[in-house]
Amino acid sequence: MNSAWQQTYSLFGQRLPVSAAVAAIPIVALLFLLGVMRKPAWIASLSALGVTILLAAAGYKMPPRLILSSATYGAAFGLFPISWIVLWAIALYQVTVKTGKFHVIRASLGSLTTDLRLQALLVAFAFGAFVEGATGFGTPVAVAAAMLVGFGFSPFYAAALCLLANTAPVAFGSIGIPVITLAGITGLPLAALSGAVGRLCAPLSMIIPAYLITTMVGWRGMCEVWPAVIVVGGVFGTVQFLMSNFVGPQLTDILSSLAALGCLLLLLRFWRPRRLLEVGDGSGHAFVAARAELPEDKAHYGAREILNAWMPYGLLVVFVLMWGFKPIQALLNSVTVNFPWPLLHNQIERMPPVLSKPSLYAALYQVNWLSAAGTACMFATLGSVLLLRMSAKDFAQLMLSVGRQLFLPTITVTSVLSMAFVMNYCGATGTLGLAFAGSGTLFPFFSPLLGWLGVFLTGSDTSANALFGSLQVLSADRLGFSPVLMAAANSAGGVMGKMISLQTIAVATAATGLSVSDQSKLFRFTLRHSILLTAAIGLEVLLYAYVFVAR
Repeated sequence: MNSAWQQTYSLFGQRLPVSAAVAAIPIVALLFLLGVMRKPAWIASLSALGVTILLAAAGYKMPPRLILSSATYGAAFGLFPISWIVLWAIALYQVTVKTGKFHVIRASLGSLTTDLRLQALLVAFAFGAFVEGATGFGTPVAVAAAMLVGFGFSPFYAAALCLLANTAPVAFGSIGIPVITLAGITGLPLAALSGAVGRLCAPLSMIIPAYLITTMVGWRGMCEVWPAVIVVGGVFGTVQFLMSNFVGPQLTDILSSLAALGCLLLLLRFWRPRRLLEVGDGSGHAFVAARAELPEDKAHYGAREILNAWMPYGLLVVFVLMWGFKPIQALLNSVTVNFPWPLLHNQIERMPPVLSKPSLYAALYQVNWLSAAGTACMFATLGSVLLLRMSAKDFAQLMLSVGRQLFLPTITVTSVLSMAFVMNYCGATGTLGLAFAGSGTLFPFFSPLLGWLGVFLTGSDTSANALFGSLQVLSADRLGFSPVLMAAANSAGGVMGKMISLQTIAVATAATGLSVSDQSKLFRFTLRHSILLTAAIGLEVLLYAYVFVAR
C-alpha cells in the first residue's frame, strides 16, 4: 500500500485560476517586499519563506514533517553547491587584491584597452560566458563582477552588467547540463533539443552585447564601439548556433566564448574607438566608481610580471577545464555521496495532469565535494596562495573577511531555495505551471515565462528544466504544438530569469561588496530588462509555432 502523500493542485475546492492566484502569493510577497517596500533581500526572502510555509500547511494540507524536510533540503542546496562556489570565487579575487597582483591585471588589461565599454565586453560578456560554460551556478557573476570593480566600475553597475551579460550563455552552461537534464526529463532527443534551444538563444546572444553597452552609456555611446559590439555578438551567436545545432550542447558556450574573446582581441590590434571612455576622464557616468576609490597605477610591467599576476585566473581556467574532462570527472565523482533526503525522498507523489501518471517525487542530495565547480575554484585559490607566497596568517584573515562578507547573502540564498523547494514539493509550482499551460493558443508566448518563473525561484536553468520540462511536453501534446519547441522554450525563457534570481543577485552583491540595501535596488534594475528579454523569447517561440510551424 502506497503511503506517500499525494499532491493536489486545487486549493480550497476552487478552480485553477483562483488556485493559481493563491499559489502565487509567496512570489507576489517577495516581489512586493523587494520592489515596492525596498526591504533588504534577506528580510524579503525570509518573509516569503514564512508565507510559503503557511500556504503549504493551510492551502495544500502538506504534513509538517514534509514542510520542514523540504525547507531544510532547499537550504542545504543553497549552502552546497551554491554558496560554496561564491565563497571560493570571491576568495580567488581577494587573493589577487591582497597580494597586489590585481594592480598588474588592471594595467595589463589597460594595455589592451582602457575603454570601460570594451572592458565590459571582455570581462562581463566573453570571459564570463567562458566561466558559465565551464562551471555555471553563479560562478561567472562572482568572478567577473569582482574583476570589474577592480577595473574601476562602481560596485552596483559591475553587478548589474554581469547579471545582464550572463543571460547569453546560461542555457548551455556548465558543460550543457541544462539541456542534457531537459532531454533526460522529457525523453526527447538531445540533438533536437540542443538545436531548438540554440535557434531560440542565438539571436538574443547576438544582440546582448549591444544591449549591454547601451544600458551602460546609451545608444550614442554604444555606436562609438559598434565594431567591437558586432564582432563579439556576431561571433558568439554564430558559434552558439552552429555548435548547438550540429555538434551538441556540451562545448557550445566554451567554444562560443573563446571565439568571441579571440576575435575581439584580434580586432583591438587594428582598431580603437575614436573617443575613449576611461576612469577619471570626467565623464561623470554613474557606472564609473568614484576616483578616490581607485588606486593610481601608471607603472609599466614586464611580460613575466603580467603572466604571474594573471596566474590565479589561469589556474581557474585550467582547473575548470580539468573538472569538465570526463576521465578526471569520473575520478573526482568516485568519492561523491548521494543519499535520500530524510523524511522527504519518495514520500510525495506527483499527480496528473502535471505528469502523465502518478510518480514518486525523489529528493536525492549530492555531496560531490571534489567534482563541484566550487572545489575547482578552491584549488585555483589554494594554488594561487602557494605560488604567490601568501602567508597562512594572511590567508586565514582573508577567509574570515570573505566569510563575514557572505553572511547575509548566504541567508538570502538558503531562504529563497527553501521557499522554492517547499513550493515544489507542496504542489504550488505545479498549480502555477498548469495555469500557464491553460493559456491555449497563446501558450507558445507564455511557455518561456514558465521557465523564467522556474529560474527566478530556483536560480538554476537546470532546476527549472527538471521542474517544468515534462509539463511543457504534456501541454504541447494536448494543444498541438511541437514538444521539442516548447521544452526548448522553457530553457530559453529560463535564461532571462537568471538576472532576477535572488540567489544570483546575492552572489553579485557579495562579490562586489554592495550593501544589503542595494540588493533590492539591483533587483528593480534587472527586473525590467528580464521581462523585456523574456517577452522577446516569447515572440520568437510564437513565430516558430505559427509561422515556421516547428514540429
